[in-house]
Amino acid sequence: MITVRDNPAEHRYEIHDGDQLAGFSTYKLTTDTIAFTHTETLPAFSGRGLARQLVVGALDDARRRGLAVRPYCPYVREIILRLADTYLDLVREDEREQFGLVPDVV
Repeated sequence: MITVRDNPAEHRYEIHDGDQLAGFSTYKLTTDTIAFTHTETLPAFSGRGLARQLVVGALDDARRRGLAVRPYCPYVREIILRLADTYLDLVREDEREQFGLVPDVV
């Protein structure tokens, strides 16, 4: 069973396959903001889409907690861009350009 959970003691969200750690996304937390700094899937678990599940779970939890997101991690930024209709609003509007999250002008 795949589960995503916050591990505040380690400052990271973790994804587990059963009782085995499969990956993690580290963060720095302030009162109202979570800054994702790095996401990693352990080699034995790569190629299964777990990193995406991990990031989506972390972003969903940030929303539930009312936290703004700062996606310093390139993979978190990529997921926010791919799923902009769902997650772009988590990044403060005045910070989106800094993270390359401004839509292309046609």
